Amino acid sequence: MKYTGKITIHTVMLAAVLLVVAGFLCSCCECGRSAKDLSKPGEKIKALVVTGGHSFEHKPFISLFEGYDDIDYVEAQLKDDSEIFEDITGWDYDVIVFFNMTQNISPKRQENFTKLVKDGVGVVALHHCMGSFQQWPEYIKIIGGRYNFKASEEGGVKREASTYKHDADYTVHIEDTQHPVTRGLSDFEIHDETYKKCSFEKDNHLLLTTSHPDSDRELGWVRNYGNGKVCFIMVGHGPSVYAHPTYRQLVARSIRWSAN
Repeated sequence: MKYTGKITIHTVMLAAVLLVVAGFLCSCCECGRSAKDLSKPGEKIKALVVTGGHSFEHKPFISLFEGYDDIDYVEAQLKDDSEIFEDITGWDYDVIVFFNMTQNISPKRQENFTKLVKDGVGVVALHHCMGSFQQWPEYIKIIGGRYNFKASEEGGVKREASTYKHDADYTVHIEDTQHPVTRGLSDFEIHDETYKKCSFEKDNHLLLTTSHPDSDRELGWVRNYGNGKVCFIMVGHGPSVYAHPTYRQLVARSIRWSAN
């Protein structure tokens, strides 16, 4: 009887351990955004393209996301600045592409936004979204940069108001030729709007730079926010840019990379 009792105890303990392991694996599959196997045939990246708060030429811009076998997109034209984050129950997008310049975002929406990215939803941030959510300090920590509408002082650090210039011709330099977003690409000439005196996070990993005097040096970078992969590209004001083959590659690659 003693021997039988020992077997029973060990069996119960083993069963308990197996249940814990099984529960852990299930929870990883349910809540980990990066657990999606995008290598499966027919599995597409689902991208939510967020617009609003700034005028742009719609048809040329939206063409950036068309014609890919591995990317599906839905456009969300914001009416209430940030309503896509009001309720994230059943969220089914792998990547959020920001091309908005809206401002209002409630504490609830801030929390939902940060939760999505920390849980592994990718972010691709383009051009004027640097000017979004000016009063929310966490936003710069997510996307890695901010266009400052006015001069300010934060934590003893003084910041000048940012500036822009239309119709600038400049060279985009591939700073990192080994990163998946930029690998194999060459420097290219662009006709675009420039930003200067913007704020940047120190831990951005630079991919794109320029030496144009009316622009900040930093044009594109990647960073992590929790489990989320973030890619920012400052280039991207008008139709001539959207039609540029290298720029189109950068945007598509950014979506794929941030989707993990």
